[in-house]
Amino acid sequence: MPYDVVVLAGGRGERLGGVDKAQVQVGGVSLLDRALSATAGARQRVVVAPERAGVDGVVWTLEEPAGGGPVAGVVAGLAGLGEAPAPWVLVLAVDQPGLEAVVPRVLEVAGSAGPDVDAVCPRDAEGMEQWLLAAYRTSALQQAVAEVGTGHGVSVRRTVSGLRTADVPEVRDHLGDVDTPADLRRWRESLG
Repeated sequence: MPYDVVVLAGGRGERLGGVDKAQVQVGGVSLLDRALSATAGARQRVVVAPERAGVDGVVWTLEEPAGGGPVAGVVAGLAGLGEAPAPWVLVLAVDQPGLEAVVPRVLEVAGSAGPDVDAVCPRDAEGMEQWLLAAYRTSALQQAVAEVGTGHGVSVRRTVSGLRTADVPEVRDHLGDVDTPADLRRWRESLG
């Protein structure tokens, strides 16, 4: 199934002491490298973050002004795909070490989704949608973000709440992000 990916990697990592989360290592691999490895089959890969040396095969972009939050990053990332995006786009927050186990299953469900599905979005054990580890019909996501301008300060939930979604229940054990030192320790223990 043809797809593109937008990796949101420009957060400030405040609860981790201001570190660049994209460069945080889990299992000896940076979180950005994990995201790019998991999406090696994408037609286009856009990373919303300041450009880093030594990372090839991606388009770098930033929201203007920087620091506008994930929806502003999605707006910038979609613009970075250019005029001929793939039918589906993965939107990934970089701080999710388990995404390598989740992405293939999300793509599989998206590939068999009927026309009544706008997004494939796993839910965690508490039932919360993981909007930043999801596949979207590109046209549906473009339409959703068209209503929020630059997306600065807009919540992801508000932006995509009108989309029709399919769940991916088999991946719940691999969901979770790295927001705090305790999260990082847990993921490092889990993934070696």
